[in-house]
Amino acid sequence: MTAPTTTGLGARIGGGARLLWIFGITQLKCLAFAIALFVAMAVTDVVDTPIGRYDLLLIAGLTITAVLWWTGYETAREVGVIAAFHLLGLTLEIFKVAQGSWTYPDDGITMVAGVPLYSGFMYAAVGSYLCQAWRRFDLRITRYRTVPMAILAVAAYLNFFTHHWIWDLRWAIAAAFVAAMWGTFVHYSVAERRLRMPLAVAFVLIGFFLWAAENVGTFLGAWQYPDQADLWRAVHVGKLGSWALLVTLSFVIIATLKQYEGTFYGHPGDRPSVGAGDDPEAQPS
Repeated sequence: MTAPTTTGLGARIGGGARLLWIFGITQLKCLAFAIALFVAMAVTDVVDTPIGRYDLLLIAGLTITAVLWWTGYETAREVGVIAAFHLLGLTLEIFKVAQGSWTYPDDGITMVAGVPLYSGFMYAAVGSYLCQAWRRFDLRITRYRTVPMAILAVAAYLNFFTHHWIWDLRWAIAAAFVAAMWGTFVHYSVAERRLRMPLAVAFVLIGFFLWAAENVGTFLGAWQYPDQADLWRAVHVGKLGSWALLVTLSFVIIATLKQYEGTFYGHPGDRPSVGAGDDPEAQPS
């Protein structure tokens, strides 16, 4: 076997760099909602405002949603899904704040039980990202097990509540998720290339970036954990697993929508022809 020529190696490196660049730009487009919300957090952290900070962030969240819908950046159906995420997130926030898990230290009148209404938009941002990524990367899933994934997603969400009274089952649920997703792949396009990734890996990666975003959010004082009251410190890495589990609920909701739309299962070129998840058309990322 002959070694690759310098020219051939350079072309492969250049091609890889181009794909990485396109992938990064596309990710930023998918994060439009989240980026706009974090900009609002940053501005309200350093600028004195005539109304409470949390009230202004609620207005910002509603404005961002309206602008993305009005410009066609997000469809009406996607906005509906985002609203569902907002309500699920707000319910979780109200419960967690009541349990003392974290607090909201700034001012606002648009609050329920110590929780600002804008907080649901942080969960809505996750839903927006998943909707955008599905469309912009032309995502398709192969070997997805609908019923087990739905049951485990609900179990993961409920565990955020019940672990305050009974055993914390997050690791058992995580292990069950790994088993349920064994052989499940997410297929996506970057430029002209069709790639694939194990769905479990995708959840972990999204969970990591949500944990990083949580560090930014707490640094900006949008909310804080008890150990950050006197001096900001990084959010415990254990929260990464919690975010990865929460993403599963978001994904199952989006998956239900995409199955209804008929844009969930793999293209003919994505479907495994032999073995568990083997796909001769898609290359592993």
